[in-house]
Amino acid sequence: MSESLYPSDRLRTAQQATAAAGLDALLLTPGADLRYLTGYDAHALERLTCLVLPAAGDPVLVVPALEEAAAKASPAGGVDLEIRAFPEGDDAYALIRGLLGPGARRLGLADRMWAEQVLAFRATFPEAEQALAGGVLRPLRVRKSAAEVEALRRAGQAIDRVHHRMGEWLIAGRTEAAVGRDIADAILEEGHAQVSFVIVGSGPNGASPHHAVSGRVIQDGDPVVVDIGGVTAEGYCSDSTRTYVVGDAPEGFTTAYAVLFEAQEAGVAAVRPGVTAASIDAACRDVLTAAGYGDAFIHRTGHGIGLEEHEEPWIIGGNETVLEPGMAFSVEPGFYLAGRYGARIEDIVVCGKDGPDRLNVTPRTLTLL
Repeated sequence: MSESLYPSDRLRTAQQATAAAGLDALLLTPGADLRYLTGYDAHALERLTCLVLPAAGDPVLVVPALEEAAAKASPAGGVDLEIRAFPEGDDAYALIRGLLGPGARRLGLADRMWAEQVLAFRATFPEAEQALAGGVLRPLRVRKSAAEVEALRRAGQAIDRVHHRMGEWLIAGRTEAAVGRDIADAILEEGHAQVSFVIVGSGPNGASPHHAVSGRVIQDGDPVVVDIGGVTAEGYCSDSTRTYVVGDAPEGFTTAYAVLFEAQEAGVAAVRPGVTAASIDAACRDVLTAAGYGDAFIHRTGHGIGLEEHEEPWIIGGNETVLEPGMAFSVEPGFYLAGRYGARIEDIVVCGKDGPDRLNVTPRTLTLL
């Protein structure tokens, strides 16, 4: 794993941002924020693991004693960070109160901290106001470093290799579930550490954007939406959708797909620094609307991606976030005709200094199997 993915200066930058937000400290339990700052992919357990990041002072990663070796073996062991283990049965919350002292009055808690931990911290610091740490860390995480972009590119290449093999499995007479099992195996074979999701939406099931798999038998002439993603050992996510047809395309589908292809191309081409997230959504949506498919495009155009499958920026109408170099997100317009079929094309795109950097390179034209 490249150490440059988790540089030590992130901790200092996050401390400066914490101070600027008027918070005394961030308390980060296992999740993407903890991993972003330390590289440690901690287990979420009933035993508390928590990065204590004061606005001023030395950061401390508090871990259960039985997790100490794992924490030190992770990239966290190579950054400027104390790893403090507590024995089984000790009160980790009291330890953290001792680290911060009674002067901690505003604490930023991990956005997805377990409720029981939030309440325990409230009891431990009854005089402190609780806020969300995401307000501090999102502006840092949304702009990917060069090392992060390359990690996302490697994840994209790995999922592309799975799409290249789709003809091995997507065959009339097989169930979506059987195809999905083969795809899940391939996601791991082609370079991911874990499978995040597998969508195989055949025929009318393709009209449900978040359909997973079912026992439906794939028929000759079915359009099939295949949306797949995983997480690499580096911690970065992939997510790519292609639409296939088993046999000959049904009447009208090829024409509709050509419009979708044009819409996705327009969305990607619109990516550049200085434009808004909403403008990317509009670039896709306008093409589909002009061709009469606007009502069939029922979701946002995209979502950010990195250490999480879905993170900011959201590529949706009304989001006036201005794109900056390093922002990474999906561009995935689709159309969904209930009872008939659906289609979607999705690539991960990075906003580069001069325009879009598309991380998925499998063919986007309609693939007939």
